Amino acid sequence: MSSKRIIPPAGEAPLSGFERHRRALRAWLGRRLGNAADVDDAVQDVWLRAHERLDSGAVDNPRAYLFTAANSVVHDRARRAGVRHERAHRSLEENDHPVEWITPERVLEGKEALNVIMNRLSTMPERTRDVFVLHRFEGMAYAEIARRMGISVSSVEKHIMKALRLLLEIEE
Repeated sequence: MSSKRIIPPAGEAPLSGFERHRRALRAWLGRRLGNAADVDDAVQDVWLRAHERLDSGAVDNPRAYLFTAANSVVHDRARRAGVRHERAHRSLEENDHPVEWITPERVLEGKEALNVIMNRLSTMPERTRDVFVLHRFEGMAYAEIARRMGISVSSVEKHIMKALRLLLEIEE
């Protein structure tokens, strides 16, 4: 009476075939993949492929089955990496996409800064303010502002510089 079902000892999980060979499987995958994160992912992929078969008891040699599945995972990953040109990808680091949290303190600072800018805009000479608003808020080019206001492009540049100086003035 030969049964293919592997009966685990009392208290041992049904996937004991997998657990028994996990360390050897990790070492084997580590030699082929190198990166520890890739090894962890590959072990998970092997488990996903093998768990039903090992659990059913239909596998005579769990170790051979696991390493065959692992070999398949390594080849699939290599093929996928080639198709996706993974070596040409650059990973994004924290500096590439910094996270800025919206906190009550930051909201208050932003409101205060906006009030300062609005007050400074309201105290600017009218023509300087108009030139600045047309350029920065309406998106008009210097030449277009000059034609519209009947002044030279050089005057527009001077008004923009004056407005920036007034806006960036440091309070003492």
